[in-house]
Amino acid sequence: MKAGGKAPAKKAPKSKAGARDKAIDVPTARRRWGWLRVFLRWSAVAFIWVTLAVFGLVGWYILDLPDPDGLINQRPPSVTVLGADGSVLATYGELHGETIHFEDLPVSLVQSVLATEDRRFFDHVGVDLRGIARAAWANIQAGGVVQGGSTITQQVAKNLFLTPERSFKRKAQEALLALWLERRFTKEEILAIYLNRVYFGAGAYGVDAAAQRFFNKSARDLTLPESAMIAGLLKAPSRYNPANDPAAARLRAAEVIDNLVEAGFIDEETARAARAATLNLEGNRPAGGEALYATDWIMARASDYIGVAQGDLVIVTTIDPQLQRQAQVALASGLAGEGAERNAGEGAIVSMTPEGAVVAMVGGSGYATTQFNRAVLAQRQPGSAFKLFVYLAALEAGMKPGDIVIDQPVTIDGWSPGNFDGEYDGRMTLTDALAGSVNTVAAETAWRIGMGNVIEAAHRLGIQEEMTALPSLALGTTEVTPLNLTAAYAVLANQGLTASPYVIEEIRARNGEVLYARAAAAPRRVVAPDVAANLALMLQQTVESGTGRAADIAWPAAGKTGTSQDYRDAWFIGFTRQYVTGVWIGNDNGAAMDRVTGGGLPARVWADYMSDAQSGLPALALVDPATSTTTYAQETTGDDKDGFGGLIENLLSELGGSGAVNPDRQEGGNR
Repeated sequence: MKAGGKAPAKKAPKSKAGARDKAIDVPTARRRWGWLRVFLRWSAVAFIWVTLAVFGLVGWYILDLPDPDGLINQRPPSVTVLGADGSVLATYGELHGETIHFEDLPVSLVQSVLATEDRRFFDHVGVDLRGIARAAWANIQAGGVVQGGSTITQQVAKNLFLTPERSFKRKAQEALLALWLERRFTKEEILAIYLNRVYFGAGAYGVDAAAQRFFNKSARDLTLPESAMIAGLLKAPSRYNPANDPAAARLRAAEVIDNLVEAGFIDEETARAARAATLNLEGNRPAGGEALYATDWIMARASDYIGVAQGDLVIVTTIDPQLQRQAQVALASGLAGEGAERNAGEGAIVSMTPEGAVVAMVGGSGYATTQFNRAVLAQRQPGSAFKLFVYLAALEAGMKPGDIVIDQPVTIDGWSPGNFDGEYDGRMTLTDALAGSVNTVAAETAWRIGMGNVIEAAHRLGIQEEMTALPSLALGTTEVTPLNLTAAYAVLANQGLTASPYVIEEIRARNGEVLYARAAAAPRRVVAPDVAANLALMLQQTVESGTGRAADIAWPAAGKTGTSQDYRDAWFIGFTRQYVTGVWIGNDNGAAMDRVTGGGLPARVWADYMSDAQSGLPALALVDPATSTTTYAQETTGDDKDGFGGLIENLLSELGGSGAVNPDRQEGGNR
């Protein structure tokens, strides 16, 4: 140690424990950083994979998306069927109105929709994250779904392109399509697309269809209270539409008006006036019930004229809505009353003008329970109503209304027809035989003039069915439809001219383009004027004094009864100068009725309907003097000693026939 100096301090010996701690800390730190690096590395890997998975999923959803460009303007066509007076009989498919551009939409309607459906519509990009969060919080507080977070753009995407499926995939696709719509269209265009395509209830798609359906006006003319009611339907169209529940619709409209105040679109004073406004909810509503028998038939025929519809159609028809309702009431009343008592469960009515324009058609007891249109499709035996063709062929063969014939037992080719009452009245005129529906005379007359001539006459008047030349054919053992048989009688009402049934006057596209217009072809003469006049007057005697007396009305009328074997079918086909109407009553399964004849229930239903149909019309003679130079009186003398009349009267004299006619004879059917 040097003098005056300090001895150097000795270093403290190192702690073995400290050295050991330091040795331990370094590897620990390294390990911690190592785990962190591993975590970050795998997190990055996971993020990459998740990102790839998300993009892959989105890509898959995009590949599975429908083609927006191809679907933006597509929708199933709708068909509106109009009556002869322009009123709506029925609508088929979706009911669509005119496409309304945004600038033509009432401000009150736009504000009502935005206040109720999407107040931030003009601020978001198609998906509203703030709205989704707000709806989620409201639903959590309520413990259930009380709000939705979908924007109007998302609803457009859903309505146009997607199914109602509830799944994550559909929601993701909805969001993707919403973003696509926002890039493709302006906000105004998206709102117009929405309002022109969304469902408003009662079959109405689009705001114009809804305005027409509920208020009978264009959407352009909607008032504030009406706009509020229309906007209120968007939440639940079936529940709130005024066609189903007017009270619920008004309450919902009041909620929309409250939304308008809350959103700052209107003040409270305007809101009070809107809530108190009286709304006309008559609207343009389809005729109800049984008109659908007629309109179904119309729809089936439309494709024959224009093929497959490529857009919305309007079909203008000959159906008279008032006559249609009267026919429905007459048939329903008959079946519910006497029909129910006598096991008559079904029926049909066809009514047309003498030229063939169908003005009313009822195909059954009730469309709600049976859609089978018996007026057009049911093949039934006409019974004695077929005798029209027998007597037409007889007059064309030279017989006259006043010719004398004999009601007596006959056997024709091994077949012996009988009369309804089992009696024979001997000597009578041909007119009396038709009026009394005498089976023996009809059968023998048909056989003598030739069954081929009877069949040819039936085909000439429009009966399309094939017929076999058997003797029993004269009594109506073939099968026909009410439509065709009624049209055959219409030839006589049309003074011997063709009367092909038709119902469609015009078919046009929604934009007014005429796709089909009926061309009124000149009618052909199929029955000579004198023959048609005499046969019509013979049938008039059936109504005035024969088996059709229950059909006698305050206007000159003619017709024929018909009853098939065992009371399975009962008919009355009759006409005035204005209308020709056929009524059929029976059961679908062919079950026998309780002695219902054509001169009973069908004739009464016919009279009920025709009395209403003829109301206010003039009482015109059945025969137009301009079409015939032969009068019925000249043909009813019974003095002709030539031809069939003279031959049969001579035979009668030799046999000692009595010549008495029973005025109370029931119509004969095919018995």
